[in-house]
Amino acid sequence: MNETAKTLAIKTDGKGKIWSPIRKKWCHETPEERVRQEYVCVLVNEYGYPLEQMDEEIQVTERGAAQARADILIWRTLDERSAGKTALIVVECKADNVAIDARTYQQGANYAQYERARFFVTHNHRETKYWRVDLQRRMPNYDEIENIPHADASDKEIGELMSRLRVFKEDDFADLLHKCHNVIRNREAHDPTKAFDETAKILFVKVWVERELKAKRQRKNLFTVDFLESQLGDDPLNDLFEKTKKHYEKDAIFSRDDKINLKPETGKEIVRLLQAYNLSDTSEDIKGIAFERFLGRTFRGEIGQFFTPRPIVEFMIQMLEPKEGETICDPASGSGGFLIRFFEIVRQQILADADRQYRGYAEKLTSDPGLDDDERARRLTKKYAEIQQTLEQKKEDTRLWKLANRCIYGTDKNDRMARTSKMNMIMHGDGHGGVHHWNGFLNVNGIFEGRFDLILTNPPFGAKVESDEKILEKEIELDPDIEDHYASIYDEPYRQAREALKAAVGKPIASLFKLPKSEGSKIKTEILFIERCLDLLRPGGRMGIVLPEGVFNNPSLAHVREFAEDRAFLRAVVSLPQETFFSSGASVKASLLFLQKFTHAEEADYDSQKALARSETEEQYCEEMEAERNRLEAAIEAAKKAKAADARKAAQKELADYEKRMEAKIAAEARALLKSRFNYPVFLYQAEKVGITATGEADENELVANERLPAGVEQPAVELYRAFRQDPTPFFV
Repeated sequence: MNETAKTLAIKTDGKGKIWSPIRKKWCHETPEERVRQEYVCVLVNEYGYPLEQMDEEIQVTERGAAQARADILIWRTLDERSAGKTALIVVECKADNVAIDARTYQQGANYAQYERARFFVTHNHRETKYWRVDLQRRMPNYDEIENIPHADASDKEIGELMSRLRVFKEDDFADLLHKCHNVIRNREAHDPTKAFDETAKILFVKVWVERELKAKRQRKNLFTVDFLESQLGDDPLNDLFEKTKKHYEKDAIFSRDDKINLKPETGKEIVRLLQAYNLSDTSEDIKGIAFERFLGRTFRGEIGQFFTPRPIVEFMIQMLEPKEGETICDPASGSGGFLIRFFEIVRQQILADADRQYRGYAEKLTSDPGLDDDERARRLTKKYAEIQQTLEQKKEDTRLWKLANRCIYGTDKNDRMARTSKMNMIMHGDGHGGVHHWNGFLNVNGIFEGRFDLILTNPPFGAKVESDEKILEKEIELDPDIEDHYASIYDEPYRQAREALKAAVGKPIASLFKLPKSEGSKIKTEILFIERCLDLLRPGGRMGIVLPEGVFNNPSLAHVREFAEDRAFLRAVVSLPQETFFSSGASVKASLLFLQKFTHAEEADYDSQKALARSETEEQYCEEMEAERNRLEAAIEAAKKAKAADARKAAQKELADYEKRMEAKIAAEARALLKSRFNYPVFLYQAEKVGITATGEADENELVANERLPAGVEQPAVELYRAFRQDPTPFFV
C-alpha cells in the first residue's frame, strides 16, 4: 500500500505489535501507541498531511531536557521540514483511560513553545482539543480554537483559524446567545419566551450539523450563510430543522408541526452570528454555565419559574455525595441543572475508576520480572480493551450507558422547560431520555414512588394547587408501546403505579397527598413537593430541596415540619442570603433542607417510639381528663333534664374546647418526649457568601471548596457538614 495515499489504516501483527508508518517500524501496541497511530490516520485521511511532513517521538528541547518528546510533529510543507524549520503543529496524545486536563494542556503548550509551533492538539478518544499559540505572549500563551489547519490550508485560512474560529468562553457564549435573542425580538417583535424558542431551535440545528460533521468526517459545514444562500429551496434553514427534528424524533423535543418561525433574513443573521463558533468541541462546563446564564438573563421569572444558580446546585449535590449505580430524580427539573451535575460527577467517578483499574494493572505487569516487553504490551492492551468495553456509552448495559439511560429522571410541567432541560443535557453529554414534559406530582414512565436514591429539586414557590384541579385522562395518556416498554424495564411496581394513576382520573390532584388539611383547601405547591419527594425516595434515600424560609418557621406550617420529621432524618438546614435568587427573578428568602428517608427498620423504630410517647403522655393525663369529662357530661345531662338549652350548649362547648385543648397539649408533649428519645444532631448553617451576587455575577463562596473562600473561612460548609456527620461533638462544645 502507498502509505502517503488518502486511505491510511491501522496495521497490527496480531502478536502485540502495531506499525508506525511515520517511523517505518513495528512498535509495542500499548493503548497509548494505538491512540497515536489512529490519530496519524486521521491526519493523513482527513487533514491530508503526507507522512513525510510528520514525525513521532521527537525531542523538542535542548540537551538536558530529554523527557520533552512530542508525540507527533507536523510541518507546514515538506520543504520547511527539509530546511530544518520548526513544525507548525504539535500533537500530544494520551491513552483513552487517561483524563485530559489542565496539566495536559500545559504540557502541549510547553512543547509548542519549545518548538515555536503555532498550534498544538491534545487528543484521545474521550476528547480532542485544538489550541493556538501566541509566541509573543508570556505563558500561559495559548487559547482554544475550533480546529487545526488542513494540509492545503492557505495563509488566509490559517489566519482565520488563528483569529476568528474559536470556541466559546462562558461570557462569549452567554453574550452571543443574548445577542441572537435580541435580534429575534427586535426584528420579529416576539416576546422573550417566543424569541427564546426560536433561538433554541436554531441552536439545535447547529448542534445536529456539527455532530453530523464529526460523525461523518465531513469538511463542508452546512451551518453557514454561504450554504443557505447556495440552496435553491425557499426555506433552507427549515429544511435543516426538519432533518434535526427527525434525528431527535424519539426524544419528543419538538412536535411534528414545529417550524422555525422567522423571516429568512432573520434566520440567516442568527446563523451568521453563530457560524464562527464551535459547540461540539466546546467544554461542557463552559456550554452549561453559559447556557444557564443566558436562560436566567432571558427569563428572570417571566414564565413563573427560575433557575437554580450553579453554586447552589454544586453545593446541594456535594452535600448528597452521589455514587455510581444510584438513581436521581428532579420532579421540577427546570433547566436540568441538578440532573446535569449528577451526570457529570458520576461519569467522572466511573472514568476515574477505570483509570485506577488500568494503572493498577500496568503497575502489576511492570513489577513482574517474568514478562518480556511484548507480553507486557499484549496483556496491557487486552486489559485496556476490556475496560473500554465497560465505558462505551452507546452500548447497552455498560457503566456509562446505565448512567445515561437508567439513572437520571426529571419532569417539568412547562413544555418549554422540559425541552430546555433536554437540550441542556444533550449539550452536556446526554442523560436527557429520562426527562419528560409532565406534571411533577404524577407518575410517568420510570418515575414513581419508592424508586430513587437521590432527589434534588428547586420547586416553584408561591403557586397553589387549586382544590378543583383534577387529574385528566388526557394528561396521563401514554402510547401503549411506551407503556409496554417501561413495564418491561420496571415490572410490577411500574404497572401498579400506572393502575393507581388511572384509578385517580377525575379526582383532585391534592387528594393524592396527605398534607392538605382539608379536602377543599388550596395548598402551596412547595408543600406538596415536600411530600412528593419523600414518596419518590426509596428507604434510606437522600433529598435536598430549596424551600422558602416560611416553611421552617411559620407556626401555621408546623404540621408540614412534623410530617417530614415522621418520615425522615433532618440532616441539615442551610439558610441562604436574601439576594441568592435575585438574578433569577425571585425575591423570596430561601433555605436548603436536606433529609434522609427512614429505612424500614428506622421507620418501625420511630413509629414504635412515637406510639409509646403518645401512650405515656395520654396516661399522664388520663385521670384528670376522665374527671373533667365526667363533670362536664353530668352538667350536660342536668341541663337537658332542666330543659335549659343555653346551659346545655355552654357545657357542650366547654367540653369540646377542653378536649381540643388537651389534644393539642398531649400532642405537643408527646412530640417533645419523642424528640428527646429519638434524638439526633442536625447541622444548621447560615451562609452569607454563596458564590453569586444579586446581579448574577460570581462572588466569594463559603459553601464548597473554591478559589474565592471569604476571609476568615477555613473550611467550606460542605466540609464542615461532613465533619459534623463523622463527629458532631466539637460543634456543641
